[in-house]
Amino acid sequence: MAKKWYVLHTYSGYENKVRDNLLTRIETMGLENNVFKIEIPTETVTEIKEGGKRKEVEHKVFPGYVLVRMELDDRSWAAVRNTPGVTGFVGVQGNPSPLTREEYNKIMKRSDREVPKKTSTAIEVGQSVKVISGPLSDFDGVVAEVSPDAGKVKVLVSIFGRETPVELAFDQVSTI
Repeated sequence: MAKKWYVLHTYSGYENKVRDNLLTRIETMGLENNVFKIEIPTETVTEIKEGGKRKEVEHKVFPGYVLVRMELDDRSWAAVRNTPGVTGFVGVQGNPSPLTREEYNKIMKRSDREVPKKTSTAIEVGQSVKVISGPLSDFDGVVAEVSPDAGKVKVLVSIFGRETPVELAFDQVSTI
């Protein structure tokens, strides 16, 4: 039987616990030759907190899902399916469907460390902000556009009575 990647559905937030439980069950049930690898795809996101503080955080790419590479037979299926926190396999009509090599590569590429890091911020379009650094420091404005991948916002600042769009870094503005 071939080793294939399967997707498990878990309770959201229990992915790490499911991985730990699975590793324990594999060892105690002697399934090392049936279940080979467990992956939880993650990505690093730079979050910008109040005051422009940056913090790198690991986020799960697919919350509530865990990838398992295994040889599927009745014993391995039952051991994995009955692991605490697992709600079932992803598949058609209750039958587990293996991922294709292309699907697996696509999923894991998203969690690859070489991928440019994303930026997350609480700043939203239409929100009032204050410029806290740079030549427009102390000006107030309204967010017109947010570019998380670039780490920038376009703010409409009132200069000499005219709305002027200005592109600023996330750490140059603070919410009002």
